[in-house]
Amino acid sequence: MIHILAMITTKPGLRAEVLESFKANVPAVLEEDGCIEYGAAIDIPDAGSFQTELGEDSFVVIEKWASIDALMAHAGSAHMKAYAAKTKDKLANRVIHILSPA
Repeated sequence: MIHILAMITTKPGLRAEVLESFKANVPAVLEEDGCIEYGAAIDIPDAGSFQTELGEDSFVVIEKWASIDALMAHAGSAHMKAYAAKTKDKLANRVIHILSPA
């Protein structure tokens, strides 16, 4: 299994708009072969002093894929290319961590 943490930072004030586009794309992703989990998460407010907040312009995409081949097919899919084109000018940064279970 492959775990993905995609750390997304939007340009100021655009998180809600990018998340709207993300959520519209989720059903297509969940139907892909090998997709186990795919969703976005944001900070929980007031979670305590030990929390390191992402911030109001950031979110994390948490993904699980059956294999690296399934992940690569996802990355090259038409709906992901369309999502990337729609949101690319709204992003300030994107960092993708590709992980395996320890």
